[in-house]
Amino acid sequence: MNRRQFIQSAGLTAAATTVAACGREPPERPAGAPVGPFGRESTAEDVTRGMDLSGRTALVTGANSGLGFETARVLALRGATVICAARTEEKARGVCESLGENTTPSVFDLADWDSIVGAADLIRASGTPIDMLICNAGIMELPELEQVYGLERQFVVNHLGHFILVNQLLPQVLAAPQGRVVMVSSGQATRNAPPEGIQFDNLSGEKGYTPAGGYGQSKLANALCSLELSRRLQDQAATSNAIRPGVIPTNLGRHMPAWKTFALKNLGGSFTKTLGEGAATQVYVATAPALAQTSGYFFEDCNPIIAGGFTEDREMASRLWRVSEELTADYLPKAPAAAA
Repeated sequence: MNRRQFIQSAGLTAAATTVAACGREPPERPAGAPVGPFGRESTAEDVTRGMDLSGRTALVTGANSGLGFETARVLALRGATVICAARTEEKARGVCESLGENTTPSVFDLADWDSIVGAADLIRASGTPIDMLICNAGIMELPELEQVYGLERQFVVNHLGHFILVNQLLPQVLAAPQGRVVMVSSGQATRNAPPEGIQFDNLSGEKGYTPAGGYGQSKLANALCSLELSRRLQDQAATSNAIRPGVIPTNLGRHMPAWKTFALKNLGGSFTKTLGEGAATQVYVATAPALAQTSGYFFEDCNPIIAGGFTEDREMASRLWRVSEELTADYLPKAPAAAA
């Protein structure tokens, strides 16, 4: 780390420390949204304490590490059967061996859409309803533009891969007594997304690419996908919500510049979360009995917030869904999974 980068990291941390010391402004809440007893320092174990999830099935993408592993661990701890999804058989089986009973591996790569369809076929063939579909996996701030299927890789992995998975498995979610889709978004959905929101004329990234901008756009897409899905599920028992886990030092940030990584791991204790705290919101939204009829919200620190930016733009959400259907048409169920 050179002197300039050290000053940058120190400045970033000092600013965050000041905010933490002075107290955070209470977030704006959507009117009528349920506010629960948990908050920023709650852990995934805290929000499920006393719960018995026996008989319920969860699928967690990216279950082999970070927030995905902690989410899978706590759900299994509470008795749920957890389908642990990872990119390789070694990783998927490894997490299941680590967590023991109540887990089963699923292997697919969100950048390989054939593999998603193949895994979904196997899950559907089992006939098991899915009570919790937690779209957790992702990649972050690729240093250079990379493309898959002619599209920017972060948009493909973080959004379109999960879009295919949700559509493929939605019948299983609807077969559960009260199925829930949880889409893991980020604060970058508002802070680093393009000024115009989704750049529909630049999904390839060829007209301009920045690592943070690409990541922000993909996380905005997660939030908008959840919003539109909630509209499509409005006459069903199933729900869809997006969440922001907070800042957690995990291997998700492996592509970040070294000075940012150093700042987070060594200087960011005042504004980062532990794995348990980071996983709390997605676990809470997936399991809390009080949220059985709560759909279409963006959660932070275990409670719904008005995130701002384009996260509540229903017209953009509808357009994104249509464009996503066009881009992934060959990998979607032949019959629509949910009525428009």
